[in-house]
Amino acid sequence: MPTVHELLDANLHEVFGNRDADARRAAAERIYSPDVVFVDPEGENDGREALLAKAAELLGQVPDPFVFAADGPHYASEDTGALAWALGPAGAPEVRGIDVVTVADGRITQVRTFFLSA
Repeated sequence: MPTVHELLDANLHEVFGNRDADARRAAAERIYSPDVVFVDPEGENDGREALLAKAAELLGQVPDPFVFAADGPHYASEDTGALAWALGPAGAPEVRGIDVVTVADGRITQVRTFFLSA
């Protein structure tokens, strides 16, 4: 069963940072519960398909050189974790935020994303 640390990394890199739709879907099926809830400042998305659509929409809005990078350490307990991230050209992030995940039975059941305020 994956650890909260591993799930945080997979959420960031294998789903939201992955431009290959098939690989992104395979990762999502492995790391999220079918009824995962994704919440960000734009609203709430319920279910794995809605989360995948959100990731595809996000990746479609940023130029190819933009990448996600961890922007600090992992914070984790047995069923909750947080990871700060940065998005932009490598070494020159333009957006920063943090993902807070809830985990049950080795899968993410909720992702809450917060953006750094200017």
